Amino acid sequence: MSDAGNLTRKSIRRRSVRSYLISWFLRRRFKPKLLSPDFDAPRFRRSLDKDMGSNPVAADVEIKPFEQDGLRGEWNIPAAESSSQVILYCHGGGYLFGSPLAYRSFTTRLAKQSGASVFVLDYRLAPEHPFPAAADDVIAAYQWLLETRDPHNIVLAGDSAGAGLCLSLLVQIKDAGLPMPAAAVLLSPYSDLSATGVSLDCNSDSCAMFSGDSIRRAAATYLAGADARDPRASPLFADYSGFPPLLIYVSDSEVLRDDGIRVAEKAAEAGVTTELQIWRGQPHVWPLFVPQLPEAVTVLDEMARFCKAAS
Repeated sequence: MSDAGNLTRKSIRRRSVRSYLISWFLRRRFKPKLLSPDFDAPRFRRSLDKDMGSNPVAADVEIKPFEQDGLRGEWNIPAAESSSQVILYCHGGGYLFGSPLAYRSFTTRLAKQSGASVFVLDYRLAPEHPFPAAADDVIAAYQWLLETRDPHNIVLAGDSAGAGLCLSLLVQIKDAGLPMPAAAVLLSPYSDLSATGVSLDCNSDSCAMFSGDSIRRAAATYLAGADARDPRASPLFADYSGFPPLLIYVSDSEVLRDDGIRVAEKAAEAGVTTELQIWRGQPHVWPLFVPQLPEAVTVLDEMARFCKAAS
């Protein structure tokens, strides 16, 4: 169904048996680690890289590590590259963990399905590198891409903190007077580090991966005393006028539900063409569970088609 104005809102009610099973596993094995009083971000990073980095990647996609002038990341280049389009991907992890290695299973599939080269940014993480390190890294990556790419051939994509970082980048692009990318895809965006979303608490039990407390702790670690309402950190508070089209996915049961919904509503109010999809009962950033999760396969296909159509 469509709302008046620039916002298209869809509710997806179906849910597979695998979604229930994955959520059950995450709630018992992943969520408690983030709530532990002795949570150690660097140690958790290494564990996540070991576990997620061992997942199979898409066939016929070349992985090329990149490092230049302090900018790090890796290219996922499909053998059947069909366009000059580039997807700048920002991984999630609450600004504390995550890496291109951990995300290869997903980003290589995104590259293969979209036919575009995907650059996965390896931005600096807290607590070693608090705000604005990640925000500085993402604008540096975009400026570097602009040296060789037409902005109309660049699409932003990211999940959780990475989706928030994509929004932070749009804020910085606008402030710097740079040309906007073609579009952005945001998976469960972490957009409000001041933690004012009602879902942080009302969905703390239903969310398979996080609680309101773990989200607040991640924000405090990343901010390290900085203003939580700085739009580079919490882009929910930015002026969205002039932003490119947005495709946003959230789960109705996750703690970051309201971060994504409020971004969609604010963008639409600013005249931005926005599609918001609210899926029932899915774990946070469920598209990462491709190909095991049917709902992830569906969203990956939609993301690829959206990216293709954007340029």
